[in-house]
Order: sequence, then C-alpha cells, then structure tokens
Amino acid sequence: MSQSEMGILKRRRIEAEIIKPIYDAMSRHFGKEKAQAVLKEAIAADAIRAGKEMAEKQQDKGGATLSNFTAMQYLWEQDDALKVDILASDHQHLDYNVTRCRYAEMYREMGLGEIGSILSCTRDASFIEGYNPDIEMSRSQTIMKGADFCNFRYRLKAKE
Repeated sequence: MSQSEMGILKRRRIEAEIIKPIYDAMSRHFGKEKAQAVLKEAIAADAIRAGKEMAEKQQDKGGATLSNFTAMQYLWEQDDALKVDILASDHQHLDYNVTRCRYAEMYREMGLGEIGSILSCTRDASFIEGYNPDIEMSRSQTIMKGADFCNFRYRLKAKE
C-alpha cells in the first residue's frame, strides 16, 4: 500500500509512533514548552508543503480552488476518521462542524493528548495556507482541546 493509498488517520498513527519518543526526549532535554514549539514549527512547515503539493495536483482540475478543496474532504474523513456536519458550501465558503474526531481519540489512546492538537489541528490552517493563500480558515474550538465539536470556517479572502 502506497502512502497515497493509506488513509490519513492511519498515516497520523504511524507518524505519532515515530514522533512520541522524539518528543519525550526533547521534553526531557529542553522542557515541554520548547519541545512543543519545535514540534509545532515542524508540523506547520510540513503541512504547508503538503498543501502546495496538493495544489499542484489540482492544476488539471481547475486549480487550487475552494470547490476543489471541498471535494477533497473525503481524504480526511476516510476510515470513519471524522463525523462532519456541513453547514454551508459554495465556491466562496465552506462551513462545517466536526462532531466526532477519531484523530483526537487516537492521540489520547496513545498517551499523546497533550500534543494531539499540534500533531493534527496545527496542520489545518497551515495546509490551506500552502494550498491557496487566498483561502482563509478560522476555527475557534476543537474536540482535541475539549470542545464538543470543531467549527471549521473557510472563506475566499476579499479582493482589494
């Protein structure tokens, strides 16, 4: 099974198994705050790279549009990873709530709850930044941080 065929949930589990001992060692040597800052920087950079790669793949489908991004949501949802309620979706907006997040459940089960938001949630805004900087994402709460749901809101930035 190639990486592109593997579901994102399974990929994140494998990554977390590799990251856990590295994070534990960094925490012992540098403290949790510095270890988390380094991890967040690395994860955000990787998500921007992934967003750019996905944008390149969209060129033959009309480009890195919000509509094409919406059509790709199944990638994050596969393997029953997320339960999503779509609130609004058109070429300028995508609003949805995640009401179940198996990513959060998985990180907690692995003893990585304290960095689960870094390993997954940090990726969201960084990915869209790499995918298309004209799309902005906002989210005021996540299941990973204890909320009942995650509120994702994507908008095309207004042209000046």
